[in-house]
Amino acid sequence: MKKPWITEKATTESSKNKYAFLVKKDAVSPEVRKAVEAIYKVNVIGVSMVNTKSKTRRLGRSVGKKAGIKKAIVTVKEGQSIDIIPH
Repeated sequence: MKKPWITEKATTESSKNKYAFLVKKDAVSPEVRKAVEAIYKVNVIGVSMVNTKSKTRRLGRSVGKKAGIKKAIVTVKEGQSIDIIPH
């Protein structure tokens, strides 16, 4: 796990006990489950992985690529929560 993924959509999903994390490209669901349970001391019900492709970006004449990312959507047990939103 690299870091929590904090967006407007991710914060609204937290009311449904779903939290998003940015993970390494080679990460798999069981690894993410163990990491979240160890770091945040919660019971994980499920893990969904989202893999986004890289996109081309232009700046004037030069063309580059924006790296693709991999996210993990983690569902925790009812009544438990993860405090990832900065105060």
